[in-house]
Amino acid sequence: MRNGDGPKVMYRADLDALPVQETTGLPYASTKRAEMPDGSEMPVMHACGHDAHTVWMLGLAKAMVDLKSNWKGTLILVGQPAEEGVAGARAMVEDGLYTRHHVPVPDFLLGVHTAPGPTGIIASVPGIRTAGSDPIDIVFKGVGGHGSSPHLAKDPILMAAHAITQYQSIVARAINPQEAAVITVGSVQAGEANNVIPGEALLKLSLRWFNPEVRKTMVQGIQSVNESIARAYGMPEDQLPTITAKGGTTPLVNDKAVIDRINPQLVNLVGANKLITDFPGTTGSEDVHLLKGDNKNIQVGFVFVGTAEPALFAKARAEGRMVPFSNHNSNFQVDLNAIPFGTKVASVMTMELLNR
Repeated sequence: MRNGDGPKVMYRADLDALPVQETTGLPYASTKRAEMPDGSEMPVMHACGHDAHTVWMLGLAKAMVDLKSNWKGTLILVGQPAEEGVAGARAMVEDGLYTRHHVPVPDFLLGVHTAPGPTGIIASVPGIRTAGSDPIDIVFKGVGGHGSSPHLAKDPILMAAHAITQYQSIVARAINPQEAAVITVGSVQAGEANNVIPGEALLKLSLRWFNPEVRKTMVQGIQSVNESIARAYGMPEDQLPTITAKGGTTPLVNDKAVIDRINPQLVNLVGANKLITDFPGTTGSEDVHLLKGDNKNIQVGFVFVGTAEPALFAKARAEGRMVPFSNHNSNFQVDLNAIPFGTKVASVMTMELLNR
């Protein structure tokens, strides 16, 4: 959307859902099913609020058209796929976002994300906001056989089970306790029958970190654990476990200059008591900043908006729970009152950077 000379602002909304069966019981709960990369079919829902993000962007577009006489510059709206695998932003850049498709290189890059705090709360903080992330697949190779004769086989499930527990010793014993480090095994896939020892076992891991040296320690530790276990179970050197990296992202860092500009406008919107300006970075991950590509001068502003119905949030706190539901939970939901509110937040941020 070009509107004369002025700054260029890119606003990103992520589009993708998750393979989770929704259990909210809401009348508009997702009943969709989608085909996975392996050909299987799974129920899917927007368990991280990306549907709200997309609607906020559409609302922003409408607002900026209606307010066209009040701003100058260029607004670039990006609907990004594959944020959940932290692969979509990099893929768009590699596909020629700025070269083949000639999208203008922005001065500013903005994004907004749901949070399970109460509707009306905004968190806008400079510095590191989200962790680096590495999704990796590990395949343990073994020798298949009959379940009644395990001594004639080499069980990859047993190897994988030992590895899963040993990964946590990397975090507990190889990394400074003052550093953030997460190794999560999100999927274990092996075998089909009760009485068959399979030939392979697949583990799907997610690593989170802020310090690149911590990442290095985790990756090296995982490889050492894998190989030592496989060798202990008699696997030859050419049949040691494989590690496949599937993208990944670095920590997202908000530019202080951007946050210092937008925060006074957010205070005007919600009041100082509802704008959080100091809290530690989350071990959740983002790839919005990878839309910068090689353009190091693009400044980033990424904020979190509470989207939990306030009564649900209050009930959770009364019961001793931090939040009523977490992102990626089957009961994740967005308060419908947060839809216009998030649109206002996006519009206020964008208008400040394009203000005449």
